[in-house]
Amino acid sequence: MEQARAGEYDAFVAARWSVLFHLARLLTGGDRHRAEDLLQESLVKLWFVWPKVADEAPEAYVRKVLARSAARSARRRWWGERPVEELPETAAAGDLSATVAERSRLEAALARLTPRQRAAVVLRYYQDLPDRQVAEALGCPVGTARSHAARGVARLRRLLADVIEPVG
Repeated sequence: MEQARAGEYDAFVAARWSVLFHLARLLTGGDRHRAEDLLQESLVKLWFVWPKVADEAPEAYVRKVLARSAARSARRRWWGERPVEELPETAAAGDLSATVAERSRLEAALARLTPRQRAAVVLRYYQDLPDRQVAEALGCPVGTARSHAARGVARLRRLLADVIEPVG
């Protein structure tokens, strides 16, 4: 019986890893390493409650743990250095990396939101969850979740409106 549950858990993780990792990346403002740590910690928590949530909604449980953990971990003051292997190249005009650059710009703007606003925006508009589920994941009333999402979107609009058009 225990091996069957472990197999179900492994299958769930294998099937949903990339989606959950992308969510964790958005919740951490694009920091890949923090996202990996956050997702691994959340999956460990899922493992301990797997027999209870396996037949219900394991993905909803992980989303809730991710959102709360991201908000809690963002309160830490210092995360240390973030070394990179090589410096990024600048995008050339007409380059196919324009989409990647735009996505990076959005991630950078998301990183400038407060952790609660970022979680509300990502859960509401990226995960397309209803307000009630966003509120449950954040552990707050529905009105507060809506407020976080609205303020986050308004701030994103201001941040992303400051675009410098290339001269060319």
